[in-house]
Amino acid sequence: MADLLGSILNSMEKPPTVGDTESRRKAREQAARLKKMQEQEKRRKVEFRKQMEKEVCDFIQDSAQTKKKFLPMGKIERSILHDVVEVAGLTSFSFGDDEESRYVMIFKKEFAPSDEELEAYRKGEEWDPQKAGEKRKMKELAQKEAEEEALKGPLKVNPNTDYKDKYSHLIGKVAAKDAAHTLEANKAYGCVPVANKRDTRSIEEAMNEIRAKKRLKQSEDDGPGSSNS
Repeated sequence: MADLLGSILNSMEKPPTVGDTESRRKAREQAARLKKMQEQEKRRKVEFRKQMEKEVCDFIQDSAQTKKKFLPMGKIERSILHDVVEVAGLTSFSFGDDEESRYVMIFKKEFAPSDEELEAYRKGEEWDPQKAGEKRKMKELAQKEAEEEALKGPLKVNPNTDYKDKYSHLIGKVAAKDAAHTLEANKAYGCVPVANKRDTRSIEEAMNEIRAKKRLKQSEDDGPGSSNS
């Protein structure tokens, strides 16, 4: 019986102390503040969404506007705006390098940005269709010229003058020097050029020379010391 009574008393919750009461009070206050903050955040999101819906609606109704740039906003706000834009059937993009400077731009479907326009916004530049058109034309012209050059084949280099003409004075000196070396070599080895062997006399001159030699020889034979006398 005593054991049963002891177990019952031990299972019963002990009366709260002063410290426990204070901790519970703080916990309840903290939970109440958290709930209040959550409700405030929820209402703020609802109000922000209503504001974005109004701005997007005004943008759609304004035929003069094709795009709209919003001020930088937080990640949650950007998410809400993107959702509103999608529901409205528009197109939206976020730009900006860091979180604090990121902003949203919305476009009407029929005026959706090109890749060149998006690239300009990503670089933080203003979009100028006229300059972009000129730049595109120059790029296409350069590409066309490159293709035409490729079709022509490898480039042929044609010098303005023949190298022999340009260096004729040097070539002449080298040729003369080589001829001099050849002549000296022929003399050293007893070689006579063919041109030197060629008889340049006429037939009549040659015959006269032969007759003169015969007469000289005959006169020598008929002289005082000849055995025929």
